[in-house]
Amino acid sequence: MILPSKTSFIRDRFTWLAYFMAAYFSYLQAALGPLMPFLRDELGISYTVGGLHFSAFALGMILAGLISARMTQKWGRNFTFWGGAIGLSAGALCLALSHQVALTITSALLMGLLGSIVSITIQAALCDHHREHRAVALTEVNVAASVSASLVPLFIGGFHRIGLGWRSALFLGAIALILIGIRYRRVSIPTLERYHAEVTASSQTLPITFWIYWVVMFLGVSIEYCIFFWGADFLETAVGLVKSDAASAMSVFVLSGFAGRIVCSRLSRTIPSATLLASAIGITFLGFPILWLASFAPRNILGLLIAGLGVANFYPLILSLALGTAEAQSDIATARLSVGTGMAIFLAPFILGWIADQFALKQAFGLVILMLAAVAAISLFANHLVQESTRS
Repeated sequence: MILPSKTSFIRDRFTWLAYFMAAYFSYLQAALGPLMPFLRDELGISYTVGGLHFSAFALGMILAGLISARMTQKWGRNFTFWGGAIGLSAGALCLALSHQVALTITSALLMGLLGSIVSITIQAALCDHHREHRAVALTEVNVAASVSASLVPLFIGGFHRIGLGWRSALFLGAIALILIGIRYRRVSIPTLERYHAEVTASSQTLPITFWIYWVVMFLGVSIEYCIFFWGADFLETAVGLVKSDAASAMSVFVLSGFAGRIVCSRLSRTIPSATLLASAIGITFLGFPILWLASFAPRNILGLLIAGLGVANFYPLILSLALGTAEAQSDIATARLSVGTGMAIFLAPFILGWIADQFALKQAFGLVILMLAAVAAISLFANHLVQESTRS
């Protein structure tokens, strides 16, 4: 139990820098999905090849988790923070300026690698800087990231609609980094005062219930990213929206997810995470079939909105439940969950894209409903095991 602190939470210059930089990273991270219809059309690539961009980004995330700690130890947080941010911008600009698929996939890999190094540094530095207020800081930084991500579909669709092209949305990200750098260039990034020995932690055996929740996490993140990455293409090819409107409509998914997380954060103070997860699964079961099967665009978008309310809460709720099974091993448990998350983002959009190439995107979306059913069944089983162990 975390007791209230006697000191107040202060948003100093570093805190605001972290919020703005998290928003910058989230903006560029969220751009791949809405811009994909335009990129596929320009390069003449298949759904499978389009999915490789998402897989490359996810591979970069996995690699970042493996090397970021050593980079921080060797060169310090200022290097990983600013160096990663500049590298992320360079990757986004390369994506915008490249006209060969090998270069666009490589650009996505660089964005995932360097952007995730920034994200890891932000979260670690905020925790170290605010200590007893770390929960407040991490909640607020995720709000900033969610708001920023919700703007991407609007910018991509809007810039294309007025004739500036979808690339202008990526150029805007580079401009934002320049402005952040000018405003906060003298701010020092807080450093860790200690490093925990990973060898001891890695030798500990995690309980079976943790690994069951790990599977739930893998499937839950797979669902979220399949909808997010392929949603714009689905709205265009299966529903009939034009590219710009389909890209803009994806902001509904992001905004509803943002609203869902705010509501869930309030409810989590009084309602168990297992109950909230079951509710989130139920809401997603209500919304996704409407998105998938409706034949009237406003209904499809309504389904997208409802699904976003539920699926956005999968990650935080499953994370809470999984860590609850390994309270004394939170470091190693979090690391293992991060690997599962990266694997989900790496594999799921690519597999769905491959199925779409064999059949059609609408049929391929059936994979989501299968994964959703698996999430419901496996999470119920995991919750039952936790209850049984509590009684014994």
